Parts: sequence; C-alpha cells; structure tokens
Amino acid sequence: MAYDPELALRIRDTFRSLATQDITEKKMFGGLAFLYRGKMTVGIIKDELVVRVMADKMPTVLDQPHTREMDFTKKPMKEFVFVAPQGFEQEQQLLKWIDLGMEHARSKAG
Repeated sequence: MAYDPELALRIRDTFRSLATQDITEKKMFGGLAFLYRGKMTVGIIKDELVVRVMADKMPTVLDQPHTREMDFTKKPMKEFVFVAPQGFEQEQQLLKWIDLGMEHARSKAG
C-alpha cells in the first residue's frame, strides 16, 4: 500500500464538506496527491500527510509538533512538509492542513 486509503477518504470528505471545486487526484511521490486547478494542496505517502506550504509560513509550520521538512529525495524540498499521523488525528487538525495547502495552490493557480 503506497498510501493510507482511510486518510484519502477523510481528505475527500473534507473537500466535499467545503464544497471545494476543481479538485483532482494524481499519483505522485509514490502516493496520492490532491490538486486544486492542477496545483498540489496536500497528499499522502504511506501514513503521512504531505502539505504544500507558503514559503513565508514554513518556519512557523515546522515549529509545530509532528511536522518535518519533506525529505523525499534525501534533501529538503522547498515548501513541502510531512505531518505524522498524530498531527491530523482530529478533523479540525486535518482541516487546518488542507487550508494551508489550498492557500498555496490558490496562490499558484491564479
């Protein structure tokens, strides 16, 4: 299993509850990514959440528990973080991460 299917369902449900349009799914990084108008918002690799974050928010985000720079290629990837499962156990936590990912995607989608 390349990604947690239960987490994928939670993310889909959250996007539906927000009535967010223009969301597509794509296999990326060996997992699953959710894109807004072709720009990545959040994704899943194994049981971790991947979030695309605005550059100016990275220091604050990385100070939060259960987060670390995405080091998929063995070096940090700009504007990406991994969030361990403890960081999105509650729906409100997951919503916060999706909001951050959407903020980034909207800034790039124009």
